Amino acid sequence: MENLKFEDVYKINVNEKTEEKNGLTYLSWAWAWAEFKKAYPTAEYKIKRFENNLPYVYDEKTGYMVFTEVTVDGLTYEMWLPVMDGANKAMKAEAYTYLVKKYEWDARKNRSVWNGEYEEKTVETATMTDINKAIMRCLTKNLAMFGLGLYIYAGEDLPEGYKEPLDEALVKEFTELGGTLEIAATHYKTDIDSLTNEHIQALVDRKKRALKKA
Repeated sequence: MENLKFEDVYKINVNEKTEEKNGLTYLSWAWAWAEFKKAYPTAEYKIKRFENNLPYVYDEKTGYMVFTEVTVDGLTYEMWLPVMDGANKAMKAEAYTYLVKKYEWDARKNRSVWNGEYEEKTVETATMTDINKAIMRCLTKNLAMFGLGLYIYAGEDLPEGYKEPLDEALVKEFTELGGTLEIAATHYKTDIDSLTNEHIQALVDRKKRALKKA
């Protein structure tokens, strides 16, 4: 039986596997699933299916919705996500339009201001490609319920408890100057696992200054 540890999964830094789009952060679903399976090899996911075995439900007023489930060691979390376009508007079986305010740059206020007019935007008809993307984003969000990348949805830059790994090149330089991680830990009155790159860099700079004076 696997011992689920939410805190361990939550600490995984996913920032290098994300991309920004229209102000939202998206995590690579392929990377997310690979990392999750490494942590929990028995993890399983399910794409929920409905009438005619279709992987979505549809309402002509509200649009499409997809659902996934992830199960690990008997614990199951479900997630759902609407099928949206690039502006995060719900996509439907037919294209539709909506109005948004028009903004112009105001040099005096140094910002964009509404000019009192509106412009029309169009939400295109949903395709199976849009539905497929929504399903995989739903799966990624589902994994966040177990901790992976959850801090992204909370608006944080890095996961709580995350520690940046020591730079190998920096540690090598420190070693070549006669230092060791044990010496560094003793100097800072801490343990090796608590050392940071800033700690090592400071000692490297100190040793270099000492060598110049010599």
